[in-house]
Amino acid sequence: MKKNPSRLSNKEIVLQTAASLFLTRGYQLTSMDEIVAVSGVSKTNIYYHYKNKVELLLAIVDRFIDRYDRQISLVLSQDDWSIPDRLERMLRLFADQQEQQDILGGCPFLTLYTQTAHDSPEVAAKIKAFFDRQLSGVERMLENAKSRGELPADMPAAAAAALIVSSVEGALFVAKASGRPQLLEELYLGLVSMLMLKL
Repeated sequence: MKKNPSRLSNKEIVLQTAASLFLTRGYQLTSMDEIVAVSGVSKTNIYYHYKNKVELLLAIVDRFIDRYDRQISLVLSQDDWSIPDRLERMLRLFADQQEQQDILGGCPFLTLYTQTAHDSPEVAAKIKAFFDRQLSGVERMLENAKSRGELPADMPAAAAAALIVSSVEGALFVAKASGRPQLLEELYLGLVSMLMLKL
């Protein structure tokens, strides 16, 4: 008898359940027993795949990083798209995640980092590397746009990249905390204006 390919494996069910609990309830407040209860997967099976909660956390962080790295890299590499189009798509990636799940801090990386950085230097290092790649990618995108004349030649690309990335993260948190999801749209308009782009 063949397995149903659409049926999730126990490992996948545990990852999805733990990610949801960590992001909506909090890493520190989520026990392995709660993951067992919510997932319906036995404790023995969970510990077969993950020897402890930190190992499970690392797998979740790796999964988020891999997904966002691929999606953001794809958006940033679209040289035939205008800078406003790429900024809008990048913001949409984060906004869609926020709409799909009630993440405590508005962003999965901010939420997981603030809850676990002191306990897991490895998680902190992975998230730092993710943001370093994001900053470099946005800076390269802006430098390319400057060389094509889409942006002013004297615009400091590194500073603008830092403004964009930190603004996106801050906006995700403020949109969540204030209950104003439209803040991301306002951020987009503000960033485009500050970069002196024509809509």
